[in-house]
Amino acid sequence: MRVAETESLFRRWSTVPIAALTAVVLMATAGSVAADPDPAPVPVQPALPFPIPPSPPELDPAFYQPDPAIVAAKQPGEIIAAREVHVSFYSVLPYNVDSWQLSFRSTNTRGEPIAAVTTIAKPRGNNNGVPRNLLSFQFAPDSMAQYCSPSYVLQLASVPPNITGALNIPAEFINAVTALGLGWALNMPDYDAPYMAFGAGPLNARITLDSIRAAENFELLGLEGARTKVGLLGYSGGAIATGHTAELKASYAPELNIVGSVMGGIPADLVQMIKMASNNVGSGLLLSGMLAAAREYPELAAYYEQHMNNFGKAMAVVKAPFCLWSAAVLPFVNLPGLFDSPDVFSDLAPAAVFEKLRMGHATPDMPVFMFNSNPDWIVPIGPVNDLYATYCKDPKARVEYMRDNFSEHFSLMVIAWAKETQWLKDRFDGVPVADGCVFNDVGTMMLDESTWPEWLRKVGTFAMGVFQYPIGN
Repeated sequence: MRVAETESLFRRWSTVPIAALTAVVLMATAGSVAADPDPAPVPVQPALPFPIPPSPPELDPAFYQPDPAIVAAKQPGEIIAAREVHVSFYSVLPYNVDSWQLSFRSTNTRGEPIAAVTTIAKPRGNNNGVPRNLLSFQFAPDSMAQYCSPSYVLQLASVPPNITGALNIPAEFINAVTALGLGWALNMPDYDAPYMAFGAGPLNARITLDSIRAAENFELLGLEGARTKVGLLGYSGGAIATGHTAELKASYAPELNIVGSVMGGIPADLVQMIKMASNNVGSGLLLSGMLAAAREYPELAAYYEQHMNNFGKAMAVVKAPFCLWSAAVLPFVNLPGLFDSPDVFSDLAPAAVFEKLRMGHATPDMPVFMFNSNPDWIVPIGPVNDLYATYCKDPKARVEYMRDNFSEHFSLMVIAWAKETQWLKDRFDGVPVADGCVFNDVGTMMLDESTWPEWLRKVGTFAMGVFQYPIGN
């Protein structure tokens, strides 16, 4: 579809009163070988006409879980299906950008072909011949239900996040969509796979890397294939995917031109997170991660079946249908106490799996900016410090670590928005990064005056989006 046609379609959507859109939304509640660009691109399905709401992934198996034979016949990153969608602010305000969803082939940690989905977007208008950069933004669904994934939550007329509980994704999208104002394209993968293996970092990494391949192979996004400069960004649960992606890139997708990786609120060691959350308010969230990771590792699922008590098994059923509301289910619980082992993380099966889920098995071969709140009450700071030290043992490491002392987990997510974009812009612009490591212990990242112009730009871009102006035109 040409840009002019897309803008015309958007104008028809944007004239619909917000009250009518809200009513529709409320009614909706009742392998590591790169794929070459397809010689015959898959057809792009048109966006759903108003007032038809999108189907949750659980009710859309043709797109999210295509025939296994079709998936197996593809190469990692090869597109299976494509369709136009309208991305939005909290389900009711459409952003004036071009956006699509891609179903593509990826590979799980056992080397088996699987299907996955990503949402991609680009600014309105052309790029005047300048190569377009790609930002791969890993949101934090932190959930066990597929309708909590970005591909559904970001769509116009999806069930609103105040009902589903997927509150963090539209909040993070305020940050992501402003990148379009810089002329960057966006890749936003559902990296937990259709079976929602939240916390399974090595799986998340494979899907993220293959989603980048799929985006580069999608002609309408206007990228330069594997020559495209790519940046990675993720916070909290999104940092699980981002960190493992940065570590796995050299071995799984060496052809990709990833020029920088940003991660914050870093779950570097899930075992230490679980131990800190046990008997505290964060136990509900970490139990979800423990249970969801077993969906990727059958040996862990078998261990839970044999050694978890009936109360823990019942909570697995209760928590499965929820988005982030599941974090409120079972706070202040002794998590190791749900098992009949005196030290569950020393037993062979869970110890082996959680070691795979720990970051630090390889040093990223691109510059890395990592940041964390020192008094973070969800992510213990010790493993983040250790991860930095581990990376820096490699003489080729290029890592900057900023520790913020006057924030906590959720406030730092927003505080860091301008610094993230500023750092990635330098990478896209080719500003060199010397080998070695840099550590900065700061009061608050908000006091960095060099980021203040970026805050103003972000506010301006977001305001333009809310008032239906084309972003990046």
